[in-house]
Amino acid sequence: MKNPMTILVTGSLLLITAGVVNAYEPDTSNIQQARSLIKQYAGNLKHELKTAIKQEGLAKAVEACHLKAPDIARDASKQSGWTVRRTSLKVRNLEDAPDKWEFSVLKQFEARKQAGEPVKTMEYSEKVTKNGQTWFRYMKAIPTQKICLQCHGEKIDSKVSRELDSLYPFDQATGFKVGDIRGAFSLSKKLNQ
Repeated sequence: MKNPMTILVTGSLLLITAGVVNAYEPDTSNIQQARSLIKQYAGNLKHELKTAIKQEGLAKAVEACHLKAPDIARDASKQSGWTVRRTSLKVRNLEDAPDKWEFSVLKQFEARKQAGEPVKTMEYSEKVTKNGQTWFRYMKAIPTQKICLQCHGEKIDSKVSRELDSLYPFDQATGFKVGDIRGAFSLSKKLNQ
């Protein structure tokens, strides 16, 4: 017969280990919600941009993006209860600068890209505590596509460049190549305690 103390210690270790494993399981429900929100948000942004380009040309599309992108993010946030935004290591608008957590994740994305992971599949989520509140945070990398280069590439049309300089005097979001990490969608939601 085994020593009762050995059984108690072994059982306790199993329970503690099970609790630790469960603490790190992905929050699939919130991940699915975040993915769905990004699909909707990105779709609305893309629609606005394509419409503006078609109706007024690329230079005017920059202005439309400048005016409408924040409203689209605000609407998505208001309707969903999440905070929805975009950020990057090279921001166009200083209001989109990454916070400490986002900066760390963006750096991780860059390292993952260097290791050969496809940008389009990169995502990261985590539960974090801030000011005593627990938040679910999620980021999805935005790959630079050919269409992005018209405003974010190395060679930008002079009219577009003037419009960018006018609207974004501290613009850092140029010099990208296809396949680079343009930035990321960043979502957060306060969890019920």
